Amino acid sequence: MNLMTMRELSTESRPWWRGAVIYQIYPRSFADSNGDGVGDLPGITARLEHVAALGVDAVWISPFFTSPMRDFGYDIADFCDVDPVFGTLGDFDALVARAHALGLKVLIDQVYSHSSDQHPWFQESRTSRTNARADWYVWADAKPDGSPPNNWQSVFGGPAWTWDARRGQYYLHNFLREQPDLNFHNPEVQAATLATAKFWLDRGVDGFRLDAINFTMHDPQLRDNPPAPDTGAPRTRPFDFQQHVFNQSHADIPLLLEKLRALADRYPGRFTVAEVGGPSPEAEMHLFTAGSTRLNSAYGFNFLYADRLTPALVRDAVAEWPDAPGVGWPSWAFENHDAPRAISRWVAPEHRAAFAALKMLLLLSLRGNAILYYGEELGLTQVEIGFEDLQDPEAIANWPLTLSRDGARTPMPWVADAPNAGFSVTRPWLPLGADHLGRAVDVQDADPASLLRLTRRLIGLRKQHPTLVDGAMTVLHADEALLVFARTAGDERLVCAFNLSAAPVDLPPALLEGLSVVEALNGATLHRLPAYAGLIAG
Repeated sequence: MNLMTMRELSTESRPWWRGAVIYQIYPRSFADSNGDGVGDLPGITARLEHVAALGVDAVWISPFFTSPMRDFGYDIADFCDVDPVFGTLGDFDALVARAHALGLKVLIDQVYSHSSDQHPWFQESRTSRTNARADWYVWADAKPDGSPPNNWQSVFGGPAWTWDARRGQYYLHNFLREQPDLNFHNPEVQAATLATAKFWLDRGVDGFRLDAINFTMHDPQLRDNPPAPDTGAPRTRPFDFQQHVFNQSHADIPLLLEKLRALADRYPGRFTVAEVGGPSPEAEMHLFTAGSTRLNSAYGFNFLYADRLTPALVRDAVAEWPDAPGVGWPSWAFENHDAPRAISRWVAPEHRAAFAALKMLLLLSLRGNAILYYGEELGLTQVEIGFEDLQDPEAIANWPLTLSRDGARTPMPWVADAPNAGFSVTRPWLPLGADHLGRAVDVQDADPASLLRLTRRLIGLRKQHPTLVDGAMTVLHADEALLVFARTAGDERLVCAFNLSAAPVDLPPALLEGLSVVEALNGATLHRLPAYAGLIAG
């Protein structure tokens, strides 16, 4: 069988999502169509050609649902409607139609662990202990001294319990007090939530990214969490002082996911991916994706919160996902809306241009799905947001010890010379980065040596080589600076080498003997990798 035939068969037999490149859009910050300073769905639709031109397979759109915006859309007051700041259901339908016409799949967030306190379900639940939705949220009596039911702490600071005088009870919220936790031990809650998923599947979405899915179920006995050992890492929130064994990660969560998967499978070609947080999420990620009846994929925070990108970090992350029966399929993200921009975390300013190219090549060479965050193709840096401009509730509450998520949510720069870089005709909801104008889409589109043009080429390279999409992966070498791994599928074998340091390194001759360069960045050769250089050989 010749190589081209092998590639064609691989492409035809592989689900579209296996090895997909997914582009995350934070809707408040992508494009503003109506001049209110906030991005919206028509703005996204108008800019989808940029996304399609990258060559990605899908867009993932962060929450746009009806919300009081206490956590900017992750506090949902209506799971089946669009918040007016983003547009209408008709605007969403138009977005899906345009995306599909451009060959893009559309993924949306599903936030199941909690709702807004303004959701009609919670408004009814809090009225009494006997109403029809009295058990739809997690309610508990006070201790005899009036204190909360247990010691659980909120991710955003302070106790995870808030007193409600209407019921004379506390309700649970793992995040903001305005985000009460739904009680997924109640079958009615599960059924109602699955009905919202069906609503969006019927509207043509191609899959879901499940937010904070390991917070979906709690210990019904409400046992205290044990203290966490002191690792020496800074602890800025009470949440950091506990092991979270009872307020999340209940053993019945996989059963809920099986119901969701069964629903999604009624719609051919749908994709489900879980976000799984925590310091050691791998066990849950495997649990949630095991076999063929649970989620298609999962991603954690291996790279999102890492302060350095090292060969060991990559080696250890991919080792958790062997190509073995029953093991799920990984997704990888170096950046997202909850983490500082990687280019600011991982490298000194003088090396950012070279590193941004290397980082893109590495992400697109890993076995698994590659998730790009809007602006990552431009090399956007983390923006310093002054306290007076902060919007992030966690950063405001913990100022100045918590790095604001706002710095990674700033407006997309489209046109360098336009007002507000073409994002909006009025002042944006967050300030633009001072160095982002020079990285605008129009500037990079006109520059053959830009990161934007490179990103398009590298995504194209990945698609030309199914080995890079879903081939096996074997780490051949990982020391303090040099990472080398092989990707193999059928008769094709590619060796990928990366220098993750600022000093040049020599390549061990045996690793690339007899191979030719397929792609080389930053002066890489088969014998030597300058600072932050990388190559693929085959």
